[in-house]
Amino acid sequence: MKEFWSYDLDGILKRLKTNKSGLSSKEAEERIDKYGQNIFEEKKSSSNLGIFINQFKSPIIMILIFAAILSMFLKDYSDGIIILIIIIISAFLSYSHESKANNAVKKLLSSVSVKSSVLRDGKFEEIDNAMLAIGDIINVKTGDMIPADCLLIEENSLSMDESSLTGETFPVEKTIQKLSANTGLSDRKNSLWMGTHVISGSGMAVIVNLAKDSEFGKITLSLDKKDSDTDFEKGIRDFGNLILHVTTLLIGIIFLFNIILNKSFLESFMFALALSVGLTPQMLPAIISVNLSQGAKRMSEQGVIVKKLNAIENFGSMTIMCSDKTGTITQGKVKLDSALDCNGEKSDNVSKLASINSYFQEGYTNPIDQAILEANKNDFSKYEKIFEIPYSFESKLLSVVVKTDLDFDGRNIMVTKGALTSVLDICKTYEKSDKTGGDIEEVRRHILDLFDKYSSQGYRILGLAYKIIEDDIETKNQRAEDMVFVGLLLFVDPLKDDIKDVIAEMNRLGVSLKMITGDNSLIAKNIGSQIGLDPEKILLGEELDSYSISQLNKKVLDIDIFAEISPNQKEKIIMAYKQAGEIVGYMGDGINDSPAIKQADVGVSVNTAADTAKDAASIVLLQNSLKVLVSGISEGRRTFINTLKYIFVATSANFGNMFSMAGASLFLSFLPLLPKQILLTNLLTDFPSLQIASDSVDEDWLKSPVKWDTKFIKKFMILFGIISSVFDYITFALLLFTFKADERLFHTGWLLESIISAMVVMLIVRTARPVFASKPSNKLLIAISGVAVVLFVIVYSPISSYLGLIALPIKVLISLLGVSLLYALTAEILKKFFYKHNSFSRKQSIKK
Repeated sequence: MKEFWSYDLDGILKRLKTNKSGLSSKEAEERIDKYGQNIFEEKKSSSNLGIFINQFKSPIIMILIFAAILSMFLKDYSDGIIILIIIIISAFLSYSHESKANNAVKKLLSSVSVKSSVLRDGKFEEIDNAMLAIGDIINVKTGDMIPADCLLIEENSLSMDESSLTGETFPVEKTIQKLSANTGLSDRKNSLWMGTHVISGSGMAVIVNLAKDSEFGKITLSLDKKDSDTDFEKGIRDFGNLILHVTTLLIGIIFLFNIILNKSFLESFMFALALSVGLTPQMLPAIISVNLSQGAKRMSEQGVIVKKLNAIENFGSMTIMCSDKTGTITQGKVKLDSALDCNGEKSDNVSKLASINSYFQEGYTNPIDQAILEANKNDFSKYEKIFEIPYSFESKLLSVVVKTDLDFDGRNIMVTKGALTSVLDICKTYEKSDKTGGDIEEVRRHILDLFDKYSSQGYRILGLAYKIIEDDIETKNQRAEDMVFVGLLLFVDPLKDDIKDVIAEMNRLGVSLKMITGDNSLIAKNIGSQIGLDPEKILLGEELDSYSISQLNKKVLDIDIFAEISPNQKEKIIMAYKQAGEIVGYMGDGINDSPAIKQADVGVSVNTAADTAKDAASIVLLQNSLKVLVSGISEGRRTFINTLKYIFVATSANFGNMFSMAGASLFLSFLPLLPKQILLTNLLTDFPSLQIASDSVDEDWLKSPVKWDTKFIKKFMILFGIISSVFDYITFALLLFTFKADERLFHTGWLLESIISAMVVMLIVRTARPVFASKPSNKLLIAISGVAVVLFVIVYSPISSYLGLIALPIKVLISLLGVSLLYALTAEILKKFFYKHNSFSRKQSIKK
């Protein structure tokens, strides 16, 4: 049943065809047969083999598998094996993370009690939760977990902890009443929710919705969905498709022209296929894996566990960080902020009286009394408790009668705390600052104004009163009446110590924080304004329901605070931001946050979170300080940009070389490079790229979110590919017309120039700044130097003959080095021009 909290009790019992005497065993069995057991539907999970096979569906991976097969077909087994090893390592890394994907549904199931007290055949008996039926009447008491969504039919001072579902800290009082259909989840006082538990009191309720249809069930359903592709994963896929299309077109044209020019069919086919290998960025899976694993290692040293590697690079793209309030922005702990007298001034006397009430009450341990006692370290060892009037939801009051020491002249006093209006109603007088009394009506309006003032500031407020009891004999017959009003108790869930600094740093990095909370609008506005959000840019859960996703993705762009939000609405908000083109992170710590955490591009949880939240998250912060979140953003950008550096280098150099070979093959009587020489060139130029993961990144590139931009990559590839090709043709002319090169000299000269130029251009395009103004990492410099040494060893050693190469004359070598130097200068100038007119696609954060 939807909106069952809006029905009266008789209406619900009639619709469910039950009554306060409960179901018979036969009726329960029939309903279980009809509606199913009270369990979550178990969905068939993918087999481990299926998960592993899915790792090979990327266009890049398919091209590389083809390249490996081709290499071995050409009897270049070493290169083919290397490519396959890269593919398999990358696949196993992804598989290991996906196969360990969260067990959030199981965690949710394990958090629910096994049996409940159910009224069957006219008597209560313990029945397995799975065998509960719609219309069953259950009995609940302190400590019980609620097994299904229910409507309350009887209650005796029933108080619930619903933090697992709503995320809010304060206990929820339950009462029998009829509510409007649009009442928010946290305000449905007449309902009991699956997965929540009883703090105090007792009650009876009728089961309305079973597990799979419960609020809890909606969360498990969303957690059971397959993760949507992240922005980074979509970018890699788009890039793979781009390479696939370019490769197919290029090898098709080359093969066709070589056949037209009457070159050997087999030789032309092998050359075209070798070119396809050369154009493919073979090391991309390895580069991504190395980048991400090194980024994860650095983050782990700061107390951050990365569960899903791609989330690191999503950190770099993130433009919006949505956060739950309780436990993430605030400490998730009730604190007594102030004890005020009737004038609104701080009062030690009010504080002490509140401590007496909390110290001697024995109803149940609750956050409010703990907060009062933590704020006041009074010694009541000489006091003696005489009597207690327990808290009830009718009176909303709790009173204790205590025999005091000399502080109160050894007299007996009754101290009462509770809802402010309830306390005012039992008071005839109030205590002035000089300890004299006055008529309560003199200050009632003033006290209610104080209540409105502090409520609007986000405080939870209780009233406090006392009276002296002169006659010991009548003590146990005393009632909370004719009291003296002494003041107000203001409670708050304080901000985390470093949250303001974190948010300021996030704003500096171009990431906007959005607060999502189940709490009421007054508290949400107050907390939001404290951390720099605009309290007027607020959207309530009731209003949010009136928007479709397509409408909401426009509305959310101008919202800072979402209040009175249910768990499933949080997920809807995340989806709206994603559809609006934002890269969204979500940080939360409760079961109610799990769907939103899973839906986000970057799901973040904290060390104290519920197991389901940590399981759904891709990032878990192990430190109490949220400063590591900012470190994660910077680390994500660094990792993302280093991955893009490889793509810039590989695509521009490879595209240029392949374009040059395509043209050269049309006018040369021999192939520009042999297939094995193409593979050698590719291997040597790719090797240093593995060290790009350790490279430094320009500060300018870390200042704002970096989004995957295939158009930018295409522009870079074409422009730098063309300039690379221009210098290749200069090299061809030099070799053919100046040095009258034969086939082996041509092959050796161009191979050497290609590799040296690739190493030089790697140093240039790794930064947007002048090459000497941005120091590369030592590992990258060592790798480039190592390749240069290996290259000269190959050319000037007996190995060269096995590769179809010869030792270059010194004049040829110096000339080719000169061409490489000229290429470097041209690339440096071109780079400045390119970045003046183009930049990474930086999705700027939404401005407040």
